[in-house]
Amino acid sequence: MTNQNVVVSDPKSAIGMAIAVSVSKSSFFAPPVQKPPTVVPGGYFTISLKKIETGGAGGTGRVGAWVDSMRASSPTRIKSTPSLSDIEAQSSWMLRHPSALHAFEQIVNASKGKKIVMFLDYDGTLSPIVEDPDQAFMSKEMRAAVKDAARYFPTAIVSGRCRDKVHGFVKLSELYYAGSHGMDIKGPAKGRKYHKGNQSLLCQPASEFLPMIDEVYKTLLEKTKSTPGAKVEHNKFCLSVHFRCVDEQRWTALAEQVRLVLNQYPKLRLTQGRKVLEIRPTIKWDKGNALEFLLESLGYANSNDVFPIYIGDDRTDEDAFKVLRNRGQGFGILVSKFPKETSASYSLQEPTEASYELFATFGGVEKKVVTKTIYGVGIEEVINNPILEFC
Repeated sequence: MTNQNVVVSDPKSAIGMAIAVSVSKSSFFAPPVQKPPTVVPGGYFTISLKKIETGGAGGTGRVGAWVDSMRASSPTRIKSTPSLSDIEAQSSWMLRHPSALHAFEQIVNASKGKKIVMFLDYDGTLSPIVEDPDQAFMSKEMRAAVKDAARYFPTAIVSGRCRDKVHGFVKLSELYYAGSHGMDIKGPAKGRKYHKGNQSLLCQPASEFLPMIDEVYKTLLEKTKSTPGAKVEHNKFCLSVHFRCVDEQRWTALAEQVRLVLNQYPKLRLTQGRKVLEIRPTIKWDKGNALEFLLESLGYANSNDVFPIYIGDDRTDEDAFKVLRNRGQGFGILVSKFPKETSASYSLQEPTEASYELFATFGGVEKKVVTKTIYGVGIEEVINNPILEFC
């Protein structure tokens, strides 16, 4: 396995510090994750990564599976006081997915000589999960930390949200944005250091589905009016049906409403995230494909000299985690307070841990690495050798 390295700065919170601090003491990549039991006794639980998907028709049995999964991820079903078995299960899981905050030196050593590329989910990673998705604002400190990180290496936001909406939350034009679970990708404005010339990156592999998505959105808006708390969000190339504010007794009815609508659209499929049902085109494109596309656009499709880092909290981020494991490069960090089946190598407990410190740490590490390199290679060579160039 190639020797790889990571980058970070001063600790102030946690995502920032965690991006720089998460490598296993024994090896950079944890061994393949063995499937844990579906339910851990007591307060903690694990969630199967097998996606609940449907394309077109599905019966009441399918709806029952959706509802079971919706209940499994409900915080109201988690006990506040963990038992001894809960703690043991948590410890076992942490051995396989150690905290990204506790391995700074290992990460630095692993990333030496590599070109870091940062990929970040938004909801639950850069911002807290909130009841109203339109109020999922990131803090000023987090924004400043992400901006600082982007000074040293390419940084992309990969979200299920509409690209324009997540850009409105982040408000940083120097980043790459991949909205709609990676089906709407756009690069930074011209003049950024990762570009060549005035090229602007744009990728929209599901454009033909726009009329269909618009049609389903209008239908779902009407059908879900009878479910208090339900919110349908238009993410351009996909739709989200949020049920975070829906009474659990109404989940079955809501899932049935969604099923009846999707029966008429066999080219659309349904997956589930954290308190949200996601409706997407059936094309083979997800956050993992978006990660690979961006690496290729940056000139790192077949490079051994790249170190991708992906931080996310949702099931949809698992596609990106799997890509990193298959590439044998970089690592994924799962943001989760509870044990989950995951392909991520490392973990953070919650968004506050995945906060601006990690990014600050990365910027600091990059500075330190450059400083060390100066003595061995020469100042001019380091300055004229950008971390990544747009290709």
